[in-house]
Amino acid sequence: MSKPIVIAAGGTGGHLFPGQALAQELVRRGQKIAVITDHRVSGVQARFPDAEVFSVPSATPSGGGLVGMVSSVTPILRGILASRKVLAKLNASAVIGFGGYPTLPPLIAAHMRGIPTAVHEQNAVLGRVNRLMGPRVSAIASTFAEPKYLTEKDAPKLSLTGNPVRDQIIKVADRSYVASGGDSAFNLLVFGGSQGARVMSDIVPAAVAQLPVAQRSRLRVVQQARPEDVDRVSQAYADAGVTCEVASFFEDMHEHIAAAQLVVARSGASTVTELAVVGRPSFLVPLPHAIDQDQLANAQVLSDAGGAWLMQQKHFTPDLVSAELEHLMVAPDQLETASACAKSVARPDAAARLADLVEALASGSTNQ
Repeated sequence: MSKPIVIAAGGTGGHLFPGQALAQELVRRGQKIAVITDHRVSGVQARFPDAEVFSVPSATPSGGGLVGMVSSVTPILRGILASRKVLAKLNASAVIGFGGYPTLPPLIAAHMRGIPTAVHEQNAVLGRVNRLMGPRVSAIASTFAEPKYLTEKDAPKLSLTGNPVRDQIIKVADRSYVASGGDSAFNLLVFGGSQGARVMSDIVPAAVAQLPVAQRSRLRVVQQARPEDVDRVSQAYADAGVTCEVASFFEDMHEHIAAAQLVVARSGASTVTELAVVGRPSFLVPLPHAIDQDQLANAQVLSDAGGAWLMQQKHFTPDLVSAELEHLMVAPDQLETASACAKSVARPDAAARLADLVEALASGSTNQ
């Protein structure tokens, strides 16, 4: 039996989705897959139906202070020990981590056992775990050509693969953008990450309510909101006379992205990548106060290409959103151009590129 390739991924969508996309590609190639994650294993298993999934202890230093750092040491050490046992049991051929502290124990354990390793960075800024492991891994796969904080010493390890997207996104990637003008329905999709964002629920319905009646009558809004916000968001749209579908989770989000004339979203790596691959224009609102400002860097890539309008949260107001939306709803040519610009930065073959790199590591044929 072939040695498995191990994917180390945390419990958030931004780390899981590219790991899931890689797993789908590797399984198609006949590779055996295993996954190492943290206590959120129950949510991971469903995304990797063809893999054996293991949970090991981990911790994220909280608060950024000495107490947070010290309190995380014991669970991380326990995770390294548990990961060594898992990797020995599996006789793993390679380990690839997708960022986040849950990937730290298996990557360190693999390094200690002499197993070829790689990390994948989804963002335009190297995350802290990937920075820490950069000098120790065999290869660094990246969505962007020059991620911030990549050292000169580690630069030769970089492979520009792009950010893998799931099969569901590839399925709709060839659907042409359909511009909407005149009296035609206008599909607006609003979401803020896997759990929804409170700011979207606060700002977008209020912005829509300010639109002229003629514009509101055209709108068809699909919005992801936190469970506690679903009712108030639905009521806000109903009061504005706008057709809407509001839920805390959409299993068919890929279909809603493909159907959208405009998307309003955060700018996590997976979101930006999926919007580029499908080619949909967007208002991007980076998560503020992030230490590394990775979402801002992600949004700037798409904005600089002409595929998105970057809106800092401090400027993300009902007045601004309403004005921009009113203008674009009667300027379908601008949205169509933005769609093409978003598509221009896409790497739809990212899963295949990353799979090539990982298979080369596993076979020992890479020069890294």
